[in-house]
Amino acid sequence: MATATASSSPLRDTGVGALLRHRAVGKLLLLAVAAAVLVPIANAKWASGAWPDALTVDLIDPLNNVYKWIVDHRDSHPLFIYFFGHISNGIVAAVRAVYLVLLAGGWAGVVAGAALVAWRVAGVRLAVLTAASFGLCGLLGMWVPTMQTLALMVVAVLASVVLGMLLGLAAGLSDRIFRVLRPVLDTMQVLPAFSYLLPVALVFGIGVPAALIATVIYAAPPMARLTALGLRGADSGVMEAVTSLGTTARQRLFSARLPLARKELLLGLNQTIMMALSMAVIASVIGGAGLGDRVYQALGSVDVGAALAGGLPIVLLAIVLDRVTCAAGERLGAQAEDTSALRGWRGWSVAAALTVVVALAVRFADRLDWPAGWTVSIAEPVNTAKDWMVDHLYTGIPVVGGTADWAAHFTTGVLNPVRDGLQWMPWWSLLLIVATLAWLIGTWKTALTAVLAMAGIGVLGVWDKSLDTLSQVIAAVAVTVIIGFAIGIAAARSSRLERLLRPVLDVLQTMPQFVYLIPVVGLFAIGRAPACAAAIAYAVPAVIRITTQGLREVSPAAMESSKSLGATSWQQLRQVQLPLARPTLLLAVNQAVVLVLAVVVIGGMVGGGSLGYDVLYGIAQNDLGVGLVGGIAVVCLGLMLDRVTQPTERRDRSAKKGA
Repeated sequence: MATATASSSPLRDTGVGALLRHRAVGKLLLLAVAAAVLVPIANAKWASGAWPDALTVDLIDPLNNVYKWIVDHRDSHPLFIYFFGHISNGIVAAVRAVYLVLLAGGWAGVVAGAALVAWRVAGVRLAVLTAASFGLCGLLGMWVPTMQTLALMVVAVLASVVLGMLLGLAAGLSDRIFRVLRPVLDTMQVLPAFSYLLPVALVFGIGVPAALIATVIYAAPPMARLTALGLRGADSGVMEAVTSLGTTARQRLFSARLPLARKELLLGLNQTIMMALSMAVIASVIGGAGLGDRVYQALGSVDVGAALAGGLPIVLLAIVLDRVTCAAGERLGAQAEDTSALRGWRGWSVAAALTVVVALAVRFADRLDWPAGWTVSIAEPVNTAKDWMVDHLYTGIPVVGGTADWAAHFTTGVLNPVRDGLQWMPWWSLLLIVATLAWLIGTWKTALTAVLAMAGIGVLGVWDKSLDTLSQVIAAVAVTVIIGFAIGIAAARSSRLERLLRPVLDVLQTMPQFVYLIPVVGLFAIGRAPACAAAIAYAVPAVIRITTQGLREVSPAAMESSKSLGATSWQQLRQVQLPLARPTLLLAVNQAVVLVLAVVVIGGMVGGGSLGYDVLYGIAQNDLGVGLVGGIAVVCLGLMLDRVTQPTERRDRSAKKGA
């Protein structure tokens, strides 16, 4: 018996035995067995690559009938009169009230009020930046659209914060609610912003109510997640001490949990504000008005100058809101003497009094509107520059070619082959690939979700269009990952480069998705390649940051050990840093996929075609059946891509049983 044990032990320790015990190999073997059985059957029945018509369901006509019923009964059905109608009227009244307050304060009152708020929470430098940014909005002739966007933003952020905090409180205080909400919030945060537009437009119609509700739905999840995270991560020692004093659950919440979670709450506020601004701009497609509408109309007519005039104020608002909220978070996380700047009632009283004085002064002077003589039109110079680029940079440049040549080569050399290859592959083979990728990095539940999402695209009857969109995502993600990893590795190995990149990345990551479409139209005209270029520009900063952070967090002991063994810098990177930073690098790829998809879909505005175009067509032509099918397909595509790129931790069964 001892001999048998001794003889079997070496077999278990061989490389083959270890390989067979590896989880990924076991999964691949099971998939290989399943493929050996199912592939011949599928190939015999469905040899062509196209999704079979017998497995499709026509939802366009039923959805159009639903939309027609809603339109016909919007003024008569009790559901709309006594529920949706009141919500819509309340939203319009709230936004209009904020807008009228902003107009009543006059341009000088708004600038002064914004600067003074920035001064109280962030200091003099950001107060000057805030005043200059609002002044530039007026100087560009965009004061009224800026106030319209700001009014929508104020109401949307307040509603998002309230909804997010309520959900976060429930999830933070209840394990059951947390388990239910977590997958919902995870899914909501990976879906492109475009996918939220049509469902609310179907119920509320085109206008401000639909735009605001879409913004709230998109912006509330970060607040909910971070609130729950802050409450659940409260220091256990502090909570035990508070509990030992005989406090009630309500007292513990307000005296301990919420104060301990203030950093997470302010980070949630920052993320909510940025996402609300991004969505409020995109929601111009369904009648959100404001700056987004100016950009949307300009992009529709390929008027780069007008688009830039509307886009710059969006960027300025984003930078100001991000800097002020981040500074407020830093001060609240600092020592008590620093928080006095936020809580001192005297300072706030002075700021409020000065704002009122300035507002009354411009009202009595009858100077409420931004002075017409204080505007500068940049549309004509920008369009002139764009025409010069068309004549000199689009094509014909020796050796390097031009931007139009690059776009054409990328389309014919990358986008078309990837699209044609995906459309040529049998549909069942794509499902098998999706299942394999999702199961290798996750669980069977992850794989099942990914396969069902991909199959849902075929059932909707938009298989080829979805594969066209998928080809753009794959190509853009590949370029994004190459550029992001290269720059991230360089920044991780050079502190000077990281310091130089930091302000650039900060600005790029605060800009809403919509704004990235403006420069690519000027550089590349319209088409699928410009849509990919905008997606790459939007996603690269996040990949650079995550890659840099992941490589810098590799254990110093491991690095020192490899160096003592004589490893070169390249060997350290390849054999130590990259393997140890693998989870972070996978997160970077996942973020690249999510961010690229968000902009590729919006790229329908600049000729990206496919699913993004269907959504826009449905809105523009009042054919919400086509638009909703495209939107549902976008949701399915986003869900599938997230599941095949996001590793899922497997829970230990014994720990689960013990719990």
